[in-house]
Parts: sequence; C-alpha cells; structure tokens
Amino acid sequence: MSIKKWIFVISLLFSSSLFASPDIEHWITNNGARVYFVNAPELPMVDVNIVFNAGAARDGEYPGLAKLTNAMLDEGAADLDADAIADTFSSVGANYSASSERDMAVLSLRTLTEKKAFDTALNMFAEVIAKPSFPESSFLRIKQQLLTALQAEKQSPQSIATRTFFQKLYGQHPYSRMSVGDTISVEKINLDDLKAFYQQYYVAKNAVVVIVGDVSKQQANEMATTLTKNLKSGNTAPELPAVTPLTKQQQVVLPFPSSQTTIMMGQIGMSRDDPDYFPLYVGNHILGGSGLVSMLSDEIREKRGLTYGVYSYFSPMQKAGPYVFGLQTRNDQAEEALHLLKDTLNAYIKNGPTEAQLKAAKQNITGGFALRVDSNSKIADYLSMIGFYGLPLDYLDSFNDKVNAVTVAGIKDAFKRRVHADKMLTVLVGGETK
Repeated sequence: MSIKKWIFVISLLFSSSLFASPDIEHWITNNGARVYFVNAPELPMVDVNIVFNAGAARDGEYPGLAKLTNAMLDEGAADLDADAIADTFSSVGANYSASSERDMAVLSLRTLTEKKAFDTALNMFAEVIAKPSFPESSFLRIKQQLLTALQAEKQSPQSIATRTFFQKLYGQHPYSRMSVGDTISVEKINLDDLKAFYQQYYVAKNAVVVIVGDVSKQQANEMATTLTKNLKSGNTAPELPAVTPLTKQQQVVLPFPSSQTTIMMGQIGMSRDDPDYFPLYVGNHILGGSGLVSMLSDEIREKRGLTYGVYSYFSPMQKAGPYVFGLQTRNDQAEEALHLLKDTLNAYIKNGPTEAQLKAAKQNITGGFALRVDSNSKIADYLSMIGFYGLPLDYLDSFNDKVNAVTVAGIKDAFKRRVHADKMLTVLVGGETK
C-alpha cells in the first residue's frame, strides 16, 4: 500500500479518537517566532501551520499583492523549481498548502513522522518558507490566472455583491480590499513588489508556528527552530487602524441580468478579542447562524418561501470584522424579502430569544464542539487562531463554559448596544430579467 493510501486509511480509522481538550504549550524562538504545540500521539503524523501577519490588509497601494506573494512561495526555493518542490513533498506522502486572506497568510504542511519522510518534508518546507526564488515565468502565469479570475468575478452576482459590500462598509480602511485585488492593481504589480512584501512581512517576529502531532516538545522545539532559523528576525506588522462604524443607513442597487436578486446587508461587527464575543455569537446562532433551524430561515424560508436559504454571521478579525446577512430571492420578491429580513432583525433586537431557543442553541453549539477538534488539522487551525489573535491558552477548554454562561438578558443587552438596524448597509445585485 502506498504511503498516501496508508495515511488516508489510518486517518479514517483513528481520527475520532483525538481528544477534545488539547494541552497547549507555548514558547518563543530565539529570533522571535511564537510557537504553539500540542502533542497528539494517536497518529504517526504531524500538522504544521506557519501563520504570518501578511494578509490583504497589508497590501498597501497594490491590492492583490499579499495573495500573489503567498502563491509564489512554492514556485521556486533555493535552486529547486516548482516541479522539484512538488515532487519532494509527494515522494514522502507530505501535503503542502498555502492561503492568504484579509488578516493572515498561512503555509501548511502535513507529513508522517517516520524519520525519512519527516526530515525530507520538514527541510523542504523550511526552504519554501525562507528561500523562495520568485521565478519570473511562474509569476507571469499566476498573475494571469488572477486576472482571469477577476474577469470571471464580473459574472457572479455574489462576488459583485461581496466586493461592493466591503468597499462601501470599510471605505478607506485596509479591510475594504478583496484578497484577490482588482484588475488595475494586479496588472501593475511586479516581482520587486513581491520580494519587498516578502522581506517585510515573512519574518520571524511576524510569525506564529503551530505544531500538532506525534512529536515530543523537544522535537517540536527543534522543528520550530529549523523552520524559522533562516528567516530574518524582522518586526511585527504595524497595528491596523481602528474601524469606523456606519453613521447612517445606506443602500446600493446594482442591476444584473438574472432572475434572482442577491442581497447582502450588514454593519461593522466585532474583533476576535471582543468582550461581547460570546453573547453576540450565541445570539446570532439563534437568529441566523444555525442554518435551516434559525429564526431568519423560519420566517423567510419556511413560512413564506421567499428563499432557499438565508444566513447571518459575524466575521471577527484583528479589528472589527463585518456582521453580515444574506439571501437570494426572485427579483419580484426582493423588496418583500428585504423588509422581512429587517423586521425580523428589529424584533430580535427588541425582544431577544426565548429561554427555549437559547437552550437549544447552547446544546447545538456545545454538542458539536468535539467535532471541531477531532483531527490534528482542526486543532492546528484553532491553535493558529489562538496564536495569531493572542487569545488565552485555555480558549478551547473554556469555550463550552462561556457558551453555557450566556443568558437571554446578556444577548438582549449585547444586541441592543452593538447591532443597529437603522444603520445597515444593504447591497442588492439583480433586478434585470435574464
């Protein structure tokens, strides 16, 4: 059996045995990288995330720069090209991936802990992180792919609505930019811009190293050193500016040839370390965050059949992320659906949930908690969030207790103070018959 197939089989057999409350250890490397480690000996594997404060919020005058830089790291490292890098990882059954969003850029590795596979994968990962060569041919190809994606975006009502929503909600704030950038900016970006961005943000003091798997603390310490020793120490990224909330209601209507109208509505929400996080999170779970059993779904989908699905969610970030509501409906029903969405929100702010609704929400959230940490990769993702946003090490241990501590009065208080139905931004895309 091949290594890849063996990994797949043992993952299926044993993933459910991982514990729900991992013991998190934390330290800082000599050059300033923050390390978060969980020993998980159930599988002979290890998951590693390297998280840099190098997302789209750092793009500056060139939206799309962070994403292009992140995508280029495994296109060449030291004297190896993209094919050689990919072959090195696949030869030992290791998986490499990279992503870049508004706040962060993430590089990830999953490998077996068998010595040959482990050493090969880890050393290759270290080369990709610390010695990218930024080959021009790869840059031109990836840049063209991004430009093509931006052109395709113009045919997607949801993409148009999302881009407009963030631009109008955040104005001149760095969060207004989409991680893919825009056509004008991406066309201007050159290799020197990528190299300068890498030199500034892909540095040890701007990094969080997350290690979860079948390794000891000593091994994890050696891994963190191997991965960061060739990075410049550098500096942490500067603090982002505060977000300015909307002061009045705004509505944007964008005609689009479709039988459906896409509706996005929202306002500035909360940061990841917000003191109102749990009452807002649990409260929104009841209102629109629990799928088909939410209040919004019951009112708009079940009772009136105006949409197949309606949702709401908070997207907390370093600074206040958005609070978003959304749905799609027939053009001739858009006004009715939007009014009902606003009416349901207003009633919820005024009255809050019932005790029965709160009890059901708590059971749903805490009952599904174990599934959120039932694999090394899920634990690694949580540790990445904890490390990047500076959350307490007992975040996972105390999560269910904090959810259970939420009261109806607490939700009503938080929503009345924080959610302003009369100061929402609404974007509608559609209205034209296809």
